[in-house]
Amino acid sequence: MEGEYEKSASVKTPLIVDDREKQSLFNETRNNNGGFSKEQIVEEVKKQVWLAGPLVSVTLLQFSLQLIAIMFVGHLGKLPLSGASMATSFTSVTGISLLMGMSSALDTFCGQSYGAKQYHMLGIHMQRAMIILSLVSIPLAVIWGNTGPILKLLGQDPSIADEAGHYALYFIPGIFAYGLLQCVVRFLQTQSIVIPMVLCAGITTLIHILICWILVFKSALGGKGAALASSISYWLNFLFLALYVKFSPSCAKTWTGLSKEALKDMLTFIRLAIPSAIMVCLEMWSFELMVLLSGLLPNPQLETSVLSICLNTAATVWMIPFGLSAAISTRVSNELGAGHPQIARLALYVVLAVAVTEGLVLGLVMILIRNLWGYAYSNENEVVTYIATMMPLLAASNFMDGLQCVLSGAVRGFGWQKIGAIINLGSYYLVGIPSAVLMAFVLHIGGKGLWLGIICALLVQVLSLLFITMRTNWEQEAQKAQERVEETTLAVEALY
Repeated sequence: MEGEYEKSASVKTPLIVDDREKQSLFNETRNNNGGFSKEQIVEEVKKQVWLAGPLVSVTLLQFSLQLIAIMFVGHLGKLPLSGASMATSFTSVTGISLLMGMSSALDTFCGQSYGAKQYHMLGIHMQRAMIILSLVSIPLAVIWGNTGPILKLLGQDPSIADEAGHYALYFIPGIFAYGLLQCVVRFLQTQSIVIPMVLCAGITTLIHILICWILVFKSALGGKGAALASSISYWLNFLFLALYVKFSPSCAKTWTGLSKEALKDMLTFIRLAIPSAIMVCLEMWSFELMVLLSGLLPNPQLETSVLSICLNTAATVWMIPFGLSAAISTRVSNELGAGHPQIARLALYVVLAVAVTEGLVLGLVMILIRNLWGYAYSNENEVVTYIATMMPLLAASNFMDGLQCVLSGAVRGFGWQKIGAIINLGSYYLVGIPSAVLMAFVLHIGGKGLWLGIICALLVQVLSLLFITMRTNWEQEAQKAQERVEETTLAVEALY
């Protein structure tokens, strides 16, 4: 069996090079006066496509769970749809984004430990993250349980708030599953084990459709059934991956069983998880805030509808650079942990080139279909025309969002989450949102002004991230990564 893994380009083959390959690479690099050969670049592109392609699929499939649930609820009427949509937005802001951000600390810990061949530490890091995220989910569940009163306090329509409150209540089991799921995904991602994640997510999505149909249409739960279906599907996805980790030989070295060592040194994880969460939350919250601000503009129904469509479009397109982000996070953390700083540098240059190409191609497509895209959401000429004028701005924001996404992935690979959090705070809340308010409400540009504010934030974010990554001392970062691995490496004492 082991021979088969070596011969094939399977998910079990590490995307890092051994010491002989490393020496050959460095010798060839010196012969090229510090540059990289065509063969090295092509090989790196292959590795990143192998990682990013499946990760994009995984992200889309997991994203589709709540989208499918809302589509089923939409057939029940306007009120259930409004409540489900509001609940989805509320739970995303108050829980999903936080857990996603905290789990991304594993990009650093697991990725660098894997590169340093401290394989047993991946399981310990994952268990530690699971414990912490499960504890964090408890107060989040309390918040979700009071969604209705909170939304009423914020001035939302009482009937919609009540409907959202019921939806969020039945989604509470899902928050615990989501946190655990994200930990397993990072654990596998940092080992470049991606195909099983695609298969498990695909199977879960198919089962989810059936569960939604039963609970929404064939039970008395209605809209609440869709929320419960999402909770069940998150648990199923987690259990599928957990069984894979438990029984697959590809995880034999990285999963050595439950260990009490996971209970030690939790502050080390928390110190990186908090800025990781801040990085993600500050960005996601700013986009949600744009939709809320659109409700204060003249003709709020049109503005909110168009901004919501723009946000949904941007979120869907964002799945592609998010896959690239996960890939570069894995490549950089693996290679720094392995002591290969120049290969990590090559990986960053390659992903930037891929992100630029992807952004230009998608941007061109968005501009070409600008007069048609609105019909996918509405038959009203006013909405379709407004969306057509927004599409060039969406193309520009998508281009810069792709760049910041891959640069943020590299930041996680380095372990620079604190720096990333500071950059995001300045970009979105000192530049982006004030610029959006100025252009929308003072200069009266309307919804386009709000999106121009987002573009300003993305521009500052990209330039800041480019500045710090281009000035990186790669050898020094490799040394820091190895020191971090040494500081967090523990002996394994399994509980079973």
